[in-house]
Amino acid sequence: MQTKLAPDYQNTPDGREAEAILRKCVHCGFCTATCPTYQLLGDELDGPRGRIYLIKQVLEGAEPTRKTQQHLDRCLTCRNCESTCPSGVQYGHLVDIGRKLVDAKVPRPAGEQALRWALKEGLPSPLFAPAMKLGQSVRGLLPDSLKAKVPARQDAGAWPTRSHTRKVLMLAGCVQPAMSPNINTATARVLDACGIQAVIAPKAGCCGAVRFHLNDQDGGIAQMRANIDAWWPLVEAGAVEAIVMNASGCGVTVKEYGHLLRHDSDYADKAARISQLTKDLSELMPALLAQLKAKISPQALEAAGLQAWHPPCTLQHGQQLKGGVEALLATLGFQVKTATHESHLCCGSAGTYSVLNPDLSRQLRERKLDHLQALQPQGILSANIGCITHLQGGCNIPVRHWVELLDAALSA
Repeated sequence: MQTKLAPDYQNTPDGREAEAILRKCVHCGFCTATCPTYQLLGDELDGPRGRIYLIKQVLEGAEPTRKTQQHLDRCLTCRNCESTCPSGVQYGHLVDIGRKLVDAKVPRPAGEQALRWALKEGLPSPLFAPAMKLGQSVRGLLPDSLKAKVPARQDAGAWPTRSHTRKVLMLAGCVQPAMSPNINTATARVLDACGIQAVIAPKAGCCGAVRFHLNDQDGGIAQMRANIDAWWPLVEAGAVEAIVMNASGCGVTVKEYGHLLRHDSDYADKAARISQLTKDLSELMPALLAQLKAKISPQALEAAGLQAWHPPCTLQHGQQLKGGVEALLATLGFQVKTATHESHLCCGSAGTYSVLNPDLSRQLRERKLDHLQALQPQGILSANIGCITHLQGGCNIPVRHWVELLDAALSA
């Protein structure tokens, strides 16, 4: 796609990157067929091709409007279009640039600004955990819409105490320890069973995705630098062999630190090294299957029953990791099925999307759960805290992280 940047954007990092991405797009429309919001709304401007055209117009000097902003807001950033695109258009990076440019010119209503501020300040805050604990204590009194955002209190179990020569870093995350603490402890126990010690750097916090995708990109970048600083002594000393992510939303973000900080002279090389070391938990598992299989009894596999698998967008599209979790669980003897229809589509969680766009989010969740429940599973598995909480808010079937299933089988 040919484009001529307006003078304001010529020779700027954002302008150069956006122009390179736009030139790859041939406007074929393959992406439209797999876009969740286009399927719901049927509006060209609520699909990737239309949004790309809107961003192109802004870069060429057109004045964005509130409508431009809303079309970009309605994008889930699921990156399904990237999996579909035959030309390798990096739509996720382009929409980040587009939102930044549009928000700089189009003021938001006061209520919208307040909600976005509350999300970007509240979710990564140390106050989130006590607030969630308070919400859980009165959960039975909450209206259904709010109850869906507050998972029932969970027993995390014990963190393993053995020391191992093999060590990996693990990011605790900002909301996961308060909402589903068992995911982190289950991860540590499964790795411990394979002779690997999970280490959490105390000063590492939110991966930066919440702020970055709420268009506080400077705030998100600051959190990324803070994590690099927290991890770097262990990385530089060669004390850890990988940085393991058990939340695919965090994983895709940390894997892009190298890209996002490539122009930062102080952090570019460190960020590239951090991204290189970062692995989704499922990427570690193939080498550990023999050890794990010997520890799982037939009775534990039978008790697990049939599990439905929902692959998060951040795993299958953002990280391009498809089929790995299902394959490793099947190798271990678990019964796992993926929905026969629309397993590639977003469940509607998409970080803070379910709060900012509740109607669209709910429609996507109902659509997703219809396909998953048609399998008549005993439980639903996923790999991201957002998807897990969102899906659980719409059904009575237990929804959990796949590592919790594995941990329970090992414990049994």
